[in-house]
Amino acid sequence: MVSVGELMDPLAFSLAVLALLATPGPTNTLLASSGASVGFSRSLKLIPSEVCGYLVSISALIALFAPLIVRYPQAVIGLKVLASLWLAFYALRLWREAGVEIGTPIVPISIWRVFVTTLLNPKALIFALGIFPHGSLVQEGPWFAGFCALVIIVATGWIVMGTVVARSAGALVTPQRIGKAAAICLALFATVIVGSAIAAVH
Repeated sequence: MVSVGELMDPLAFSLAVLALLATPGPTNTLLASSGASVGFSRSLKLIPSEVCGYLVSISALIALFAPLIVRYPQAVIGLKVLASLWLAFYALRLWREAGVEIGTPIVPISIWRVFVTTLLNPKALIFALGIFPHGSLVQEGPWFAGFCALVIIVATGWIVMGTVVARSAGALVTPQRIGKAAAICLALFATVIVGSAIAAVH
C-alpha cells in the first residue's frame, strides 16, 4: 500500500497535516473548552496528552491495522463505531458536569480524557492511512517529529482561541455554558461518525 505521504515533500505533508489538524473536531473542542473555562496556562498541560494520543493511535494503525484494513475494509466501520461511542459517553458526562450550580467550580478537562479522545479521533485514520509515509522507524522518524511540532502549534492555537472567546464574551460565557456547548459539539461529532459508519454498511 502506497500512502499519499510517500508521494509528498515535507511542505505538502505539513500543509496536509495542518489542514486536518485545524479542522474542528473532538480534541480541538476539548482544548478550546479548557482554554475558555480554566485559562491558557492551565490548559497547556493537555497538549502533551494530545501528542501522545496521536502518536500511539497513528503508530498502531500503521503497524497493526493498515494491513488489516486493506484486507478487511469493514474494520474501519468498527473503529468508527468505537470512536462514536466514546464521544457519546464523554458528551453525556461533560453535560452532566456542566449542569452543576453556577457557584460550583466546573470540573477541569483532564489529561486522560484528551488522550483517549485523541486516541479514538477519526483524524488518526486519515493521518495513518492517507498522509503518513509507511516505512521503517528510521524513515518515519522525521515525519513524526514534524507532525508533533505541528500538533503543538495547532493545539496552542485552539487553547488561545477558547481563552480569547471567553474573555471577549465576558459574563455571557460561563464555565457551565462552555461545558454544555462542548458536550453538544462532541455529541454532533459522535452522530456524524456513527452515521458515516452506518452509511458504509449500506
